[in-house]
Amino acid sequence: MFYMHAVGTVGAVHAGPDNTSPTRTGPAAGSLPPNAPEERLPSDEELAAGGAVIGEIVIRNENIFDISDPRENNWLFRLTNKLHARTRPWLIRNQLLFRTGDAYDRRVLDESERILRSNRYFYDARIRPIASHDGRVTVEVLTRDVWTLRPGFSFKRQGGANTTSIDFTELNLFGTGVGVSIARSSTPDRSSDSVHFDSAHIGGTRLRTELLFAENSDGRKRSALLERPFYALDTRWAAGGSFVDDVRVDTLFGRAGVAGQFQTDAKKRNAWGGWSQGLKGRWAKRFRIGFVQDESRFAPAPGTLPSDPVPPDRVLAYPWAGVEIVEDEFEKAKNRDQIERTEDFSLGTRFHASLGYSSDRFGADREAVVFGGLFGTSFQTTDSSILLVDSAADGRIEGGSMRDTTLGANGRLYLRLSDAWLLFSMLSGRRGVNLDQDHELVLGGENGLRGYPRRYQAGDRSALFTLEGRYYSSLYPFRLIRVGGAVFYDMGRAWGGGFVKSPDPGVLRNVGVGLRLGITRSGLGNVIHLDLAFPLDGDPTISKVQFLVTTKQSF
Repeated sequence: MFYMHAVGTVGAVHAGPDNTSPTRTGPAAGSLPPNAPEERLPSDEELAAGGAVIGEIVIRNENIFDISDPRENNWLFRLTNKLHARTRPWLIRNQLLFRTGDAYDRRVLDESERILRSNRYFYDARIRPIASHDGRVTVEVLTRDVWTLRPGFSFKRQGGANTTSIDFTELNLFGTGVGVSIARSSTPDRSSDSVHFDSAHIGGTRLRTELLFAENSDGRKRSALLERPFYALDTRWAAGGSFVDDVRVDTLFGRAGVAGQFQTDAKKRNAWGGWSQGLKGRWAKRFRIGFVQDESRFAPAPGTLPSDPVPPDRVLAYPWAGVEIVEDEFEKAKNRDQIERTEDFSLGTRFHASLGYSSDRFGADREAVVFGGLFGTSFQTTDSSILLVDSAADGRIEGGSMRDTTLGANGRLYLRLSDAWLLFSMLSGRRGVNLDQDHELVLGGENGLRGYPRRYQAGDRSALFTLEGRYYSSLYPFRLIRVGGAVFYDMGRAWGGGFVKSPDPGVLRNVGVGLRLGITRSGLGNVIHLDLAFPLDGDPTISKVQFLVTTKQSF
């Protein structure tokens, strides 16, 4: 059986009064409480076979804490609920793929659930029929909010380097789904003052927009996106446009640290449109066409260690066409990448390929074929394990030879040992062919080798293997944090064809232990990682232990 991997994460919802006022659409509401069907309902198959249609749609948006539960009925949780701006019912309704009068279809209800769960401002979502009379089905849509406001300070440490941020972030402004962030951050590469705005439902539509303005210590960044995506498997058309204007200092790394720097002025514009016949059986096929302008100009970085040589300028401009094929096959799981939260895994095959032609007729500085593609699948190896495999390729063909081409593949295995224990392993590899100087492959503490400094190795190929035992405890302190743990072994290497010549230490290994804290009531980072990693190789100048603090969307 072939599958493809895609992940979203959410957790279980408990319905309760909590001053909830159900919002109803469709015909006049009946006398039944939304959570209490008066009789046994027909099965989904029976409803569909009988030609049932959607009648009343009852929307129940629960607050952060369930005050009807004595364990959550305290002054702090009540105050939190009072201060929190609940998600607006119209925002929930506009994300549903069904309306009153539509034919009852469990597949459409399930896909609507997944769409709702993909929002970071929801803890979970559940959609189910609660009554059926005269061929009309009353459907309940139940969601639970999370806390989405973060005014304050954040800290992250990985690869021996710290990242700090003072910010004001709101993921669900006034319950409208709008995200805003004002931040001052400091990373190993730069400090930045930024403003970010995003919304996936402008004016109650399917239009998505994202804006970023950043003034950085080494330049600036401006970006904008406006699109109507393929938001569902049966979506018939999509279109969008984006631009990025990014001035920055890029760094080349050797084992001793920074080996060279150069200034990059990158501008990219992309406009596209797409169409589809929708979902046919188990498959959706989508076609896209578009035009890209991709310009990168380079200069010596002012006042810093120069790079010798500075990369040559690169200007690409090309029309392109692409095709995407998606299989409708999904499952819900728990305790894989999250702790006691519902996770959506796509088990269907996914394929995407695109091809473009860059020419001076379009304003480019070279003739090139620009290509990209990906393929994903999975294998249900046993009843207790699943293997997810993904591969990708992108690059250019210039003068009959590949340029700046990256080929990559990775596999992830989840093996369930018990309710509380899972064995996770991951193997990935990347191969670069005639990479541009600003696209070297690096490996270190920030991207998999947790026992080593960041960007400790560089080259035109890399490989990484991780073996991790994951423990999901039943601890739930203060009903705020789910507790888990991990023991791990990492082994990897980046080598060959680097732009900086330095001794090759070969394959690097580390072992480590970590604590995982699943933040159940906040949408601002789902899992806090606290890791101690111990390198087994490398030169004697590196630290004998790395302490890592990160916040991620997964275990």
